[in-house]
This record gives sequence, structure tokens and C-alpha cells, in this order.
Amino acid sequence: MYQYERSDEYGELQRVVDHVFERTEEVSRLDVVVIADAFDLCADLRHIVELLPPGMYTRLSLCSQLNSAIAGHVWGMKYGTVE
Repeated sequence: MYQYERSDEYGELQRVVDHVFERTEEVSRLDVVVIADAFDLCADLRHIVELLPPGMYTRLSLCSQLNSAIAGHVWGMKYGTVE
């Protein structure tokens, strides 16, 4: 049976979420994409960020969107989820 291993990028998306909400309570999709690019995320995690629909997000709504995409790709064990 295949076992998922944590990637070296495990938790990197959490760093992005923490950073974009350091000084504000609402962010745009573009804010998240720009910060993800600045953090030089791997291709899989950039793909997750790029799946975000345009709009404004609270921390809760952003995490919900990102976690949904992570779960849809079955990457939770590999990259972690966000809160």
C-alpha cells in the first residue's frame, strides 16, 4: 500500500496564509497569488492558489477554499492544510 510522505514544502501554504493576514482581516485573490509567488511555492501549491476564484477573502473563507482544493487533490498529508 502506498503511504503518503510529507513533502519538504509541508506547511508552506500556512506560511502564506499567516503572512497575508498579518495586518488585515480581508485579502484579495491577487494578494494571495502575489505572496505565494514571493514565497516561491512549488508548482503543486501554486496550482492550489491559482484555483482560487476572484474575490475578497476573510481568513476563514480563504482557508476553506484552499483546504477544499487540497482535499480535492488528496494532498493534505503531503502539503498540509491551512487554518
